[in-house]
Amino acid sequence: MIGMMYLVLTAMLALNVSSDILNGFTLVDNSLHTTIESSQKRNDALYADFEDLNKKNPTKTQEWLNKANAIKTESQELFQYLEKFKVEVVKIADKDKADPKARVITGRDNLDAAGIYAFEKGNAKILKSKIDKYSSIVSKAFANNPAKKELYEKVFSTKKIAFDKTWESSMFEMMPVSAVVTMLTKYQSDVKSAEAEIVQYLKSQTDASDFRVNKIEALVIPNSKLVFRGEKYSAKIVLAAVDSTVTPDYYVNGSRLSKGLYEFVAGKIGASKYAGEIRLPGNDGNIRSYRFESDYMVSEPSATISNEDLNVVYRGIENKFSISVPGIAPENVTINVTGANYLRRSPGKFIINPTSDNEVKVSVFGKIDNKQMSMGSGVFRVKHLPKPTAYLLGQNGSQTQGGLMSVAELRAATMIASYGKDELVKANFRIVSFTMIVDGLPTSNVSGSKLDGNFLSKLTKGRNLIISNIIAVGPDGYNQNLGAMIIRLA
Repeated sequence: MIGMMYLVLTAMLALNVSSDILNGFTLVDNSLHTTIESSQKRNDALYADFEDLNKKNPTKTQEWLNKANAIKTESQELFQYLEKFKVEVVKIADKDKADPKARVITGRDNLDAAGIYAFEKGNAKILKSKIDKYSSIVSKAFANNPAKKELYEKVFSTKKIAFDKTWESSMFEMMPVSAVVTMLTKYQSDVKSAEAEIVQYLKSQTDASDFRVNKIEALVIPNSKLVFRGEKYSAKIVLAAVDSTVTPDYYVNGSRLSKGLYEFVAGKIGASKYAGEIRLPGNDGNIRSYRFESDYMVSEPSATISNEDLNVVYRGIENKFSISVPGIAPENVTINVTGANYLRRSPGKFIINPTSDNEVKVSVFGKIDNKQMSMGSGVFRVKHLPKPTAYLLGQNGSQTQGGLMSVAELRAATMIASYGKDELVKANFRIVSFTMIVDGLPTSNVSGSKLDGNFLSKLTKGRNLIISNIIAVGPDGYNQNLGAMIIRLA
C-alpha cells in the first residue's frame, strides 16, 4: 500500500512541474546557445588559421590538419544528431506549432514526448552509441594529457547515474521537454568545447618538434680533412642552432657520453663503424631521439723509406708487396701492374711475378667516394736471382762446402744449392750437373745431384777430390755456375 502511494505521489509531482523550474531550463538553454555560438566562432578561427599555416608549410602541417578535419567531421555529426533529437522531441510535444530550431517550446512541461521519441522509436540507444563513439575519439586525442582525458570521459559518460537507472532512463523517462532539450544543448556545447581543445592541441603539434634556440654557430663539416692532389674537397657549411639552457643526452653504441665527447684509444686496424642517438626534450616535454651513424679508419703509423738503388724484383719467385695509402682503408687499395702478373693475398698484400726482363711498373689506386683515384706508381728493375752457394748435404742434414770427408759420407751426400741460413730471398734451386776431378783418374761429368759412386770407389784416403763446374738452375730458369769445392778424403 505504501509503495502504491509513493508511485501516485511521484506521478502527481511529475505532473505539476513548476513554471519557475521550466523558466530556469529555458534560461540555461539560451545561455548554452550563446556559449555554442562563441565556441563556433573560435573554432572557425582555429580552422582558418590552420588552413593558412598549411598553405605556407604543407609538409609540416598537413598531417595535423587532416586529423583536425577528422575531428571536425565527427563533432559535426554528433552535434547535428543532437539537434535533430531536440527538434523531433519538440515536434511530438508541440505538433504543428513546433519551432524548427527547438528554441521556443509551447509544451515544455510535456513528460511523454521525450520518452516516445527516445524509447518507442529506439533513438535513445542510437544517441548513446554516438556519444560513446565520440567519447572514445576524444579520449584517444587526449591520450598524452591524462587530466583532459579524465575530464571529457566524465563529460561524455553514459554510465548509470543513480538509483540503478540507465543513462537513457535518467535522460528521457518522465522528463519535461524543456529539461531534455536543455540537457541535449549542454551536450552540444560540450562537443564544441572538446572540438576546440582538440584542434588547438593539434595545431600546437605543428611546431611541437621545433626547438627554441638562443645560440647560433657557423660550422664547416668536411667529408674528409685529408684530400689528395686531384681529388675534390667537399664540405657542408651550416648554421647550427642550439639551446644552451638544455643539455641533450648523448649515446654511442648504447653507452652514455659525457658532454657529447666521443673518444677512445684506437686498436683494430682498418675501417670501423659506430652508431648512437641524441635525446632531447621537445617543447611539449616529450623526449625526442635523433639517430646517427658514422665511420672511421685506423692505420698503423708509417713512413715511406726506399733505397732507389735496390728497387728490384726477381724473376721466378713470389715478390711480396705490402702497399698502403694513408687515409684509405687497405680493402679500398688496388693496383695495376705492367710487366708482371700479380695476385692479391689480402687487403694491402700482393704477390708480383715478373714476366719480362726489363722492368715492372706498379700503379696504386684508392677508392674514395666510390671512385678509383690514382695514388701514384713505382718502377722496379727485373733481375735474375742472385747466385746461390753450392753445398754437400749430408745424411744427417749437415751442409758443408768441402773439407775432410770419408768416401762413405760422400756416397750418402747430395749436391744442393741455396742461400744458406741467412737467406734474404726464398728460392729453390736444382743442381743440373758438375764435374768430379782427382789427380791420376779420368774426369767424371755428372748429371744431377748425386756423386758418381763408381768414381768414389776408386778414391783412397788422403787424396783431394775437386768438384767443379757446378751448374744450378733456379725458379727463373736461369743456369748459374757456382764454381768449385775441394774435399780431402778421410
